[in-house]
Amino acid sequence: MRSKLIYWLVYSGMWLFSALPFRVLYMLSDLNYLLMYRVGKYRRKVVRGNLLRSFPEKTDAERLQIEREFYRYLSDYMLEDLKLLHMSAEELCERMTYKNTEQYLELTEKYGGIIVMIPHYANYEWLIGMGAIMKPGDVPVQVYKPLRDKYLDELFKRIRSRFGGYNIPKHSTAREIIKLKHDGKKMVVGLITDQWPSGYDKYWTTFLGQETAFLNGAERIAKMMNFPVFYCELSKNRRGYCEAEFKLMTETPKETREGEITEMFAHRLEQTIRKEPAYWLWSHKRWKMTREEADRLEEKELNKKKE
Repeated sequence: MRSKLIYWLVYSGMWLFSALPFRVLYMLSDLNYLLMYRVGKYRRKVVRGNLLRSFPEKTDAERLQIEREFYRYLSDYMLEDLKLLHMSAEELCERMTYKNTEQYLELTEKYGGIIVMIPHYANYEWLIGMGAIMKPGDVPVQVYKPLRDKYLDELFKRIRSRFGGYNIPKHSTAREIIKLKHDGKKMVVGLITDQWPSGYDKYWTTFLGQETAFLNGAERIAKMMNFPVFYCELSKNRRGYCEAEFKLMTETPKETREGEITEMFAHRLEQTIRKEPAYWLWSHKRWKMTREEADRLEEKELNKKKE
C-alpha cells in the first residue's frame, strides 16, 4: 500500500512538473546543474575516473571542460525525460528528428523486423517516439530492465509506452519477439547495448583504449530472427533538439562472425563519443572490473552452483 501511494504521489508530481514550458525547465536545469555538480558532487569521482581512463592523452583542463559539459547535459536530460509525460507526439517529432528512415522502413517490411542498437547518448529516451515514423500496425519494441519496485517500474513503463511503444522485460525478449512474429507483426526492436553486462553473456573488446565488456544480446536476437541490424547515431543539434540517424551495420546477421556485430557497435559508438564526448553517460560505473576479475568471479559462481 505504501509503495502504491508513493507511486501515485511521484507520478502526480512528475506530471505537474512536466507541464512546465521548456524555457522554465531549462532555468530549473541550470539550478539543478549547480546543485548536482558544485554542491552534491554527484558521482564526480566516477565521472573523472572514466574520463581519465578514456582520454589519457587530453590535458586536465580539457577533461575538466568535458566534465562540466557532461553535467550540464545530464541535468537537461533528466528534465527532458520527465517532459515526456506531457509532450505531444507532434512536439516530440519536432524535437527528435530522424534520418535514413527509407532504408529503415524498407528492411522492416522486407524481413519482418530490424534490430536497432542504441547507446546511452544524447537524449536516447526520446527515441520512444520512433513509432511515428513507422507504418500503422508495425510495433516499436523497447527492451528494458525491470525495476525492483513494481510501482516505480509501472511508472517508467507508462512513460515509455505513451507513443505506442511495446515494452518487453529483458529476460523475456526472445519469447516476446517470437510471439509477435507468429502474430504476423512487423517490428523494430530497440536495445540499449552499452551498459555493463551483469550476466555471463559478455563480449570483450578494446573500447576507448581499455578492455571493455559489452552485452551481446542484440547480436544473438538478430541472428535468431535474421533481422538486419542498425546503429542509432544520436546527436544534439542544440538544447532540446536531437537527431537520430539509422546506419545499417549488416543486412545478413547470420553471415557475420561471432561477436562481429557487437564489435561494429563498439567501434561506431567510440567514433560518436570522440566526436562529442560530453553527451555519453559518464556517470555509469561502466568499467566495474577487468576481464581477469570478471572471469575469476564467473568461475567462482559456477563452482558454487556445482557444489
